[in-house]
Amino acid sequence: MKELFDQVSMRCSQITTNAYSTSFSLGIKMLDKKLRNPIYSIYGFVRFTDEIVDTFHDYDKKKLLTSFTKDTYQAIEEKISLNPILQSFQHVVNQYNIDHQLIDSFFHSMELDLEQSSYDKKGYDEYIYGSAEVIGLMCLQVFCEGDRQQYDSLKSPARSLGSAFQKINFLRDFNDDYQGMGRLYFPNIKMDNFSETIKKEIEADIRNDFELGFQGIKRLPKSAKFGVYVAYIYYLSLFRKVTRKSANEILSARIRVSNLRKLSLLFGAFIRHRLNLI
Repeated sequence: MKELFDQVSMRCSQITTNAYSTSFSLGIKMLDKKLRNPIYSIYGFVRFTDEIVDTFHDYDKKKLLTSFTKDTYQAIEEKISLNPILQSFQHVVNQYNIDHQLIDSFFHSMELDLEQSSYDKKGYDEYIYGSAEVIGLMCLQVFCEGDRQQYDSLKSPARSLGSAFQKINFLRDFNDDYQGMGRLYFPNIKMDNFSETIKKEIEADIRNDFELGFQGIKRLPKSAKFGVYVAYIYYLSLFRKVTRKSANEILSARIRVSNLRKLSLLFGAFIRHRLNLI
């Protein structure tokens, strides 16, 4: 039965999301039930692509990414794939008319991870857009369920929120990205000139993205608002923890939010949501 195959494919996307990100998993569970599977599908697709460029060091990454890109577009065009992750993703792309240019930009940023190890400001903005902002826009197309006017009005804050999440990841993983993959994402910065002043400049930029993103969260459809807010407060908590660390500490240890703290944040978010304080 085709329906069973679709269910199995969706389950694979959910398992992938749960395995790789407790923060996003909990956020997705707080969405309206009708939105959960589409967002699992998007995240599963993004996560698999990330794995190609980030961890498959003993394989030909470029060849794998080229093949996966081709398979993705073929799945979208033919509306079927034997790869369960791509099967669930193509279903969402076709059901919600997700802009193919967003997918193009995402793959472009993934290609940059194979070719580029440092960025100027223009390249940095381009990478952020393709690796993070377009993910927010894909999700937003799902949240708005075909309401183009609503989507257009929320595009800017959705991009800002995706940007904030990605920049926090860059700051948290600063040392790991450099030591493990030789990458430095922040523009015109080297390991030997990363200082408190530079860290504070990066934090100010992230803080601005968070503020703009939050304005959009308040205007999201009710079905999506609480789930996105949960992801927001998790990342905001991580950001605040990072701001309390010195530049040297950022370079020597990976900062994380404990699962117990995440549960505490979830409880607080639920109370604010119930009291209509978001």
